[in-house]
Amino acid sequence: MPKPENAEYTDEEIDSIWVGGAPELNSTVTLAEYDPRWPLLYEREAERIRRVLGDRVVLLEHVGSTSVPGLCAKPIIDILLVVADSDDEDAYLPALEAAGYRLVIREPGWERHRAFKGQDTNVNLHVHSPDSGEIERFRTFRDHLRADPADRELYAGTKRELAGRTWKYIQHYADAKTGVITEIMARARERAAAQRGRDTPG
Repeated sequence: MPKPENAEYTDEEIDSIWVGGAPELNSTVTLAEYDPRWPLLYEREAERIRRVLGDRVVLLEHVGSTSVPGLCAKPIIDILLVVADSDDEDAYLPALEAAGYRLVIREPGWERHRAFKGQDTNVNLHVHSPDSGEIERFRTFRDHLRADPADRELYAGTKRELAGRTWKYIQHYADAKTGVITEIMARARERAAAQRGRDTPG
């Protein structure tokens, strides 16, 4: 998901947060129709991560478009990993690297975010701390799209239109989705609040 409080990263910001510099896309974005194998790929990665990190895993979930049945997506498995303190890289980075994950983004100034790529599956492993607002955003957005066909199709249509354009960096494509994500998130939070109200004993 794009950075909520900053609709667009500058090229300089993008390059600075990537370890070793940001790879340029300079192309359109390839989307795939939903593949039922995506949850299975997530489970394989989740097992690997739990095996190497053990009780250092506070939370591990499949997020992003590949976690929403029926939604088109870049064929990249987004994984949310919450650890006790994502700024304490010594507590998890060596173990992940030993398992074949590669640190590609270090963004301590925004939600203490780190991101890794996988060794044999195309994944984006997002690492956050328990107080990160991204945890609620990832989960609320995913759960709403799973439950709301109209917003799922709105998001898919927006993605298809934007994917046909040429982008210097993939982050520019992500940032271009900010408007529709903000719109859908407002409805998602209304739905979640209403559900909590129904679940609260009178």
